[in-house]
Amino acid sequence: MNLLEDLQWRGIIYQQTDEEGLRETLGSEQISLYCGMDPTGDSMHIGHLMPFLTLRRFQQAGHRPIVLVGGATGLIGDPKPNTERTLQSIETVQHNVECLTEQLKAIFDFEGENGAVMVNNYEWTKSLDVITFLRDYGKHIGINYLLSKDTIASRLESGISFTEFTYTILQGMDFKHLYENHHCRLQIGGSDQWGNITTGLELIRKMVPDAKAFGLTIPLVTKADGTKFGKTEGGSVWLDPEKTTPYEFYQFWINTADADVVKYLKYFTFLSHGEIEELEKSVQEEPHLRKAQKTLAEEMTRLIHGQESLDQAIRISAALFSGDVRNLNASEIEQGFKDVPSYKFAGEENLVDLLVAAKISPSKRQAREDITTGAVSLNGEKVTDSAYVLAETDRIDGRFTIIRRGKKKYFLIHY
Repeated sequence: MNLLEDLQWRGIIYQQTDEEGLRETLGSEQISLYCGMDPTGDSMHIGHLMPFLTLRRFQQAGHRPIVLVGGATGLIGDPKPNTERTLQSIETVQHNVECLTEQLKAIFDFEGENGAVMVNNYEWTKSLDVITFLRDYGKHIGINYLLSKDTIASRLESGISFTEFTYTILQGMDFKHLYENHHCRLQIGGSDQWGNITTGLELIRKMVPDAKAFGLTIPLVTKADGTKFGKTEGGSVWLDPEKTTPYEFYQFWINTADADVVKYLKYFTFLSHGEIEELEKSVQEEPHLRKAQKTLAEEMTRLIHGQESLDQAIRISAALFSGDVRNLNASEIEQGFKDVPSYKFAGEENLVDLLVAAKISPSKRQAREDITTGAVSLNGEKVTDSAYVLAETDRIDGRFTIIRRGKKKYFLIHY
């Protein structure tokens, strides 16, 4: 099975400008291709991943990926469907560029014959003057052509600034620049980027004699229940471990519904067809084992955060499931208990006093009853002595004590 057939099997291709021409080109030569991202924030979330993982599939097939972070286009912003974007400062955009560049570096191999190339469109746009922009680029893109773009047409009634009106030309300039300077033949992107990709092809067609370039888009990732992919009750699932811990990242994937997990294995992992088909069989015949979800969570956490963070996420998950939390270290506790109620220790020595002060039990009488009936655990071990006095040994790494009341209610005491 060739690359395009593999992408079709995985359900990754949404639109192509010239399927036959691209198939012939990929079959006869190594090409360079690119995918870009505007630095509208300082971290990617998992909704951004699929185009770049697709770019990596091309690299694994022997082609050279060009990874573009839009330091220039990020100063403008791709038009939203309804409202103008708030312009960000150059300093903010530059900070975001640096953050996203580091995250993208983790996905690609930058060594060898087809090592990835990282570029920033600010480098070839910063010295462009308005006269040159209008004469060399604006002359080739007609108003009627721009009005036919969905992103622009959807804004005509509510209004769109000239700044955002010209965004698609800026992105088209990127494709033309990369075609001429990096022999880039293909741009890939999400389905919402079709209009920008075809603008690039239009500029190349009009400005570069005998050019042959292609565009390909990837479908929007959806969930079977109709809810938005990549969202949790806490918000987006970020690649930045400070925003979404590796444990939370792991848990997101392991909680994937049976109806979605095979699709996500095809979309996001680099497992073979045979491996995915075996996991699909497991979903159908032994869904309670959740083999597909565990594999998906392991593959994605290892890819984004590395083996050490994956091992840590698995340890935290196992400890929370069993209740044996004493062997977790402070870093693992911070991840696993990030969202549980917490209390800053204020010097309480008696466990009863601590339970009341931390609002774990509503009264001393209830606290004593909770302890004597075995409902209270300290760092995973039951305490049944209502006169129990806390000791230094009850502090994990000197920083935390984990109290559980009942079977599932955890509380974090920090020092």
